[in-house]
Amino acid sequence: MADHDSLDRILAHLTPTTRRTFLKQAAALGVSAATAQGLLMKDPLIVTAAPGPRRGGTVRVMGHQEVASLSPDDDAPSVHWVVVSQIHNALIEYNEYLVPERVLAESYTVARDGLTYTFKLRQGVRWHDGSEFTAEDVKYTFEFHMNPANATNKAIFFKPVDRVQTPDKYTVVIRMKEPFAPFIVQTATQFILNARYHGRVGERGYKSQPMGTGPFRLREWRAAEFTTLDAFDNHFRGRPNIDVFRQDVVPEPSVRAIAIRTGTADSATWPLLVEDNLAFEANPNFVVFRTPSTGLNHFPINNKLPQFSDKRVRQAMMHAIDRQRMIDDVFRGTAQIAHSIYPPSMRTWYDRSVKTYAHDPARARSLLEEAGWRMGPGNVRVREGQRLAFTCAVITGDRARRPQAEILQQELAAVGIQMSIVERPVATILAGLPRGELDASLFNWTYNSGALEPDPSNTLRTGAVRNFAQFSNQRMDELLTQGLREVDTRKRQQIYNEVQRIFVEEVPVLYIMYWDWFNVFNRRIKGLPTQPQDGFLIYRGARRWSIE
Repeated sequence: MADHDSLDRILAHLTPTTRRTFLKQAAALGVSAATAQGLLMKDPLIVTAAPGPRRGGTVRVMGHQEVASLSPDDDAPSVHWVVVSQIHNALIEYNEYLVPERVLAESYTVARDGLTYTFKLRQGVRWHDGSEFTAEDVKYTFEFHMNPANATNKAIFFKPVDRVQTPDKYTVVIRMKEPFAPFIVQTATQFILNARYHGRVGERGYKSQPMGTGPFRLREWRAAEFTTLDAFDNHFRGRPNIDVFRQDVVPEPSVRAIAIRTGTADSATWPLLVEDNLAFEANPNFVVFRTPSTGLNHFPINNKLPQFSDKRVRQAMMHAIDRQRMIDDVFRGTAQIAHSIYPPSMRTWYDRSVKTYAHDPARARSLLEEAGWRMGPGNVRVREGQRLAFTCAVITGDRARRPQAEILQQELAAVGIQMSIVERPVATILAGLPRGELDASLFNWTYNSGALEPDPSNTLRTGAVRNFAQFSNQRMDELLTQGLREVDTRKRQQIYNEVQRIFVEEVPVLYIMYWDWFNVFNRRIKGLPTQPQDGFLIYRGARRWSIE
């Protein structure tokens, strides 16, 4: 009896989960109560070690716009990426600390001349249909993007590739036409497609029925409502702790805030209204990360429209905008004025000497007069019968940024420019701007390639698929080509300093600010990072999360 009484007293101090686990393991080993007590006394770590992550449950996050496609080729919108990144993997992936991790690649080497990359692939990786991941899948993915007939959004990252070789089942050799400085950051990080499956359903079918190697697999997708993913039991890095990852489409930021506050949802993949972000940051019942943003908050404008074709008009609009007012009134100081396509946090690439635009309505009026725009009826400027008027499309339901458009509307009117505001779905905006079908819009976009790579080819090169402003500048195109070929960091800095100088002189878009990025989490979510450097990359770690 004494042995049992002592053991009972010891077990009484343990959590129920640890106590049950210990007794179950002891019984399974045929250990008596007396022996178990001896083990406890000899090595108390047996019972004081924290239990592992709990299995099961559903994590619900919320985005602000529809997820129009689940294909990796359409993952540029952030809320798309949050879902696509759970389904797919890349050879190399950057984590929330901006540290590269070898994922589908077990190792890789780069030739001294930068013209050959050799990847040794992980063995035993399974696709969601149970088939094995091999070098043929990598070859297929690269060649899919390399084929001009496919006109993919990611084609620019594969353009310098000459050919892809597969000497064996788990080796891929990439031969380049020329050195490509961002290959690891931009090309090797693109998600890999299953050769057989994607080849059978085609890119159009794949947008709604993706199939990857990622920690979660698709259960149900309703573009404007939600996407539900189930844990993939055979994921090569181990099954996720949670059973379900779900992202709901909730356009209204106030509704997202209520859902987090009441426990209906666990996080918002797109920030809330600033007052809610600050309130959650001050509340110890929630985990809040504030990270620097590399996405440019801006108004892309169609440079080919007659009213915007003269850079003096675009410069005048920059002087007309009180950007600090937008930061103070709309975002309560949680942003910084943008002076370049790179934020100051990109220390390697940001040029502090570039030209800046102060809020100066008098200078704005002077520039408009120089460009031949005279004040006309209704206080709207006119030139050769053309009114200086346009329409700005804001994202449907975007209450966080619409006040910016309303401020801009007032400030442009003060210098003789008329701007109307309409709401459009984000898919309509992203498709219409590069085709020149819209006058202007308002959203955030990276006019670099993220925190680690300065290349803006996808947005500023003539004819690029994400060239929202219809911008075309021969010297810019030359510099972008040079920047991709140059591997010396100091020489690249000189190139991208000139890129910035052209950008701020030509003003292809009205660049406003860089947000402080807020990610709010319910404290029941465990396994979160400690000091992440990128707000969206936090969600890439969902496979490690658990629910308390």
